[in-house]
Amino acid sequence: MVQTQPNILFIMSDDHAAHAMSCYGSRINETPNLDRIAEEGMRFDNCFCTNSICAPSRAAIMTGQYNHMNGVKTLGDTFDGNRPNVQKILQNNGYQTAIVGKWHLGHGGNNDPTGFDYWNVLPGQGNITIRRCMKWERRSNMRGM
Repeated sequence: MVQTQPNILFIMSDDHAAHAMSCYGSRINETPNLDRIAEEGMRFDNCFCTNSICAPSRAAIMTGQYNHMNGVKTLGDTFDGNRPNVQKILQNNGYQTAIVGKWHLGHGGNNDPTGFDYWNVLPGQGNITIRRCMKWERRSNMRGM
């Protein structure tokens, strides 16, 4: 019998309130597709943020280290791609890895995304994402998340 590894889809939104999705109790936002993914997979129901701004939070998740250890403590700090990280561990265990979207951890050399087979990230705050999504939504018959 061939053993297969589970698929991992990690969705990280920026500055996201815990109650912003209907699967976490939102009465305002309807997120049926994200709710389905949450029901069929795994949710983080009891987790805590050690640094509540985007770049340090992203670096902590990717490295599994507190920010004083991974070096990304503020919005101006950059990610050191030479450090061990979760995505490199996944690659070493046969996973194909990718990141798409906001990076905001520096660009060029060791600051580019590392440990990913594919990456397509937006510089800085990534404001272009909102405009592209709005254009896509106007062209598409699919709505929402």
